[in-house]
Amino acid sequence: MPLWCRARDAELDVLTADPYGHGSTPVKADADRREATVSGVVVRYYISATVLTVTVVRVVYV
Repeated sequence: MPLWCRARDAELDVLTADPYGHGSTPVKADADRREATVSGVVVRYYISATVLTVTVVRVVYV
């Protein structure tokens, strides 16, 4: 696996462990819709605490 893939996976592991942290910001007024930059990629995701799920809804390469 290329080094950049391992770095991205490590950052995503940190994000999934603390989806409200890692420099993420809420999208509009909904605290459960978040946006974060991971390895140069903007990831927009939704957090559902009731089923412990983080769903990525949009990935934008910068």
